[in-house]
Amino acid sequence: MARAERTRRAVVEAHISLISAGELTPTGAQIADRAGVSLRSLWGNFNDLETLFAATGAEVMRRQDTMIASIDADLPLDERLEEYCRQRARILEFIAPFARSSEIRAPFSRELQRNRVRYLHGVRSEIEALFAGELTGLDVADRREVLQALGITVTWPTWVSLRDVMRLSIPEATAVMTRMVAALLTTD
Repeated sequence: MARAERTRRAVVEAHISLISAGELTPTGAQIADRAGVSLRSLWGNFNDLETLFAATGAEVMRRQDTMIASIDADLPLDERLEEYCRQRARILEFIAPFARSSEIRAPFSRELQRNRVRYLHGVRSEIEALFAGELTGLDVADRREVLQALGITVTWPTWVSLRDVMRLSIPEATAVMTRMVAALLTTD
């Protein structure tokens, strides 16, 4: 069992490493080669791509979670905004290769679709906790709309538009994201 666990970890690490290096759709053979295991061993430990995606997604989310620092919800709004958006920028840069890889395969993968939903729920929980004071006064419908808008503003679809489409630097993209979040939280 210990050997199987080492193999599983090596395969997941190889998968992460390949995607991080720009190989957005690595093959089983590439993953096995990078992990130093046989293709048969890879598929003996992972029944299919979905189980590999689940394990890789869990590890990427674990690593991402270590990047999340607690931000004091009692800080003034402008300080919370700055800290939160800088943190989101670091996380979005970290997940960039995985998000790109997921975009290619998600239409055909239930597991990648589930990973996206889990990720969005986590972001929404962060937003609700950090900006509870600003969200409290909103009626139910407005709160739901603002939370949806904030969720899109601080996640990959917007970040990829700022970075890849508009070609903004990280500081420029972070400033735009901060402005959007501020506008959503301070609109009457």
